[in-house]
Amino acid sequence: MDTALQREELPPPPPGPPEGEQHFTASATVRDLVIGMADGLTVPFALAAGLSGAVAANPLIVTAGLAEIAAGCVAMGLGGYLAARTDAQHFASERAREEQEIREYPDRERWEVSVILHRYGLRGEVLHRATEAIAADRRRWVDFMMRFELELAEPLPGRAARSAATIGGAYVVGGMIPLSPYILLSETHAALQVSAMLTGLALLGFGWLKARATGLPPLRGALQTLGIGGLAATVAYLIAQWVGG
Repeated sequence: MDTALQREELPPPPPGPPEGEQHFTASATVRDLVIGMADGLTVPFALAAGLSGAVAANPLIVTAGLAEIAAGCVAMGLGGYLAARTDAQHFASERAREEQEIREYPDRERWEVSVILHRYGLRGEVLHRATEAIAADRRRWVDFMMRFELELAEPLPGRAARSAATIGGAYVVGGMIPLSPYILLSETHAALQVSAMLTGLALLGFGWLKARATGLPPLRGALQTLGIGGLAATVAYLIAQWVGG
């Protein structure tokens, strides 16, 4: 690190926070967990609650619930995989286009660098020197344009597979929470009550953890997650009761 600083003619860093700078950098993973866990908790619970309002046969509810969890895991995981692959392909195509523009229209691209730096307060000779410094290295030039002109960050390698596994796994874990009482208990009404209690606690806990991880007010995050999941389950249950007579 010291050699790199000397090479770039930078001074050593001044004192900072004793534990180092703390920034949240796992937003993509948290997003995948939120998608998988939130749907896994609400959709199977809504299905089981809706069937509880129409039939009183736990084996049927469990069979339908497991089938839904399996289908949801595959569908949600595949959706996450395709979304991440699309992001990677979009980044690659935009980078190739930016490299071509720098080759064919270097003066125009230098001007765009100057415009960006001008927005950050650089003027006169400082602006000119900064522009030329960026344009002196083609890779750094493209990196700069991707970041500050297009506002695109390069996806991490293997992001698509990790996204699919995270979303699918979270969906299965979330789905088994509301379904487990129907597996363990024989009486449908009692299973519904236990399922509602477990799902409510899981939604509260998941919302609280999600809010803490992203720096939002934990109580608001917990209540918001509980409200959305509870609304979905209530609507499904009431519709099934109405249809079933």
